[in-house]
Amino acid sequence: MESLYEFLKPSHSILRYFLLLLLIATVVKSYLGWKGAKPFTKMDDKLSLRTFILSHIMLLLGLFLYFVGPNGIKLFSKGMSQVMSISVFRFFAVEHIFGMLVAISLITIGRIKAKKQLEDLAKHKTTFIYFLIALIIILVTIPWPFRNLGTAWF
Repeated sequence: MESLYEFLKPSHSILRYFLLLLLIATVVKSYLGWKGAKPFTKMDDKLSLRTFILSHIMLLLGLFLYFVGPNGIKLFSKGMSQVMSISVFRFFAVEHIFGMLVAISLITIGRIKAKKQLEDLAKHKTTFIYFLIALIIILVTIPWPFRNLGTAWF
């Protein structure tokens, strides 16, 4: 299990950049489609679908890391007061997973709601709003190296 953890942890870190690129591309394309009154094309649908799929792959990897690795559920063995009083523990045990669950939920809801819309502008607007909020939450809850959480860029 430990070797699988050691393989998946950097995979999870590297894939975040692909997810960020897809999310940014989806947000920009949906904004331009909404404000430019452009049709919602198959390319728009494929872009949001790929973003949706990669976010769920990241979720599965993250859940595995959370339940198997040292920086997840195992931190609670130190006691709730210690987890919540030490910012690094709190970030990994609570903030990161909660933020990512909310963001991926927003991506999921946004995609489903956009698919149900009849008008192209409504599809673009719905995708833009939900994916933008998800992007902001993801950017805030990624363990960036400059946050002093003991993490690296990859």
